[in-house]
Amino acid sequence: MKRLCATVLFMEAIVVGLSIPVATHIDHLSTGATITAGIAAGVAVVLAALTRWMLRVTLVLGSLLQVFVIASGTVVPVMYFLGGIFAALWAVGIWLGYRVEHAASQ
Repeated sequence: MKRLCATVLFMEAIVVGLSIPVATHIDHLSTGATITAGIAAGVAVVLAALTRWMLRVTLVLGSLLQVFVIASGTVVPVMYFLGGIFAALWAVGIWLGYRVEHAASQ
């Protein structure tokens, strides 16, 4: 579960980071919005790194990050779609990780 969740968070950080220049150029975002998106990408990277040592905290904060990324669709509408994809990947990662760990312990 740790590796799968860390991968989802890291890939999400890449997508959010790459969306910043595009959203700034096309949607003419303010500096505050781009800084907030950059912080969200940084938080995703930090959470991906913390997954190995503090899985429970990462699961909670990662879930809150998914909500934030979906909510960022109010500023950049395509983030509704991308946030939904990553939220689904996050939920499936947690579910599959739980199933595998539960099956291995029996």
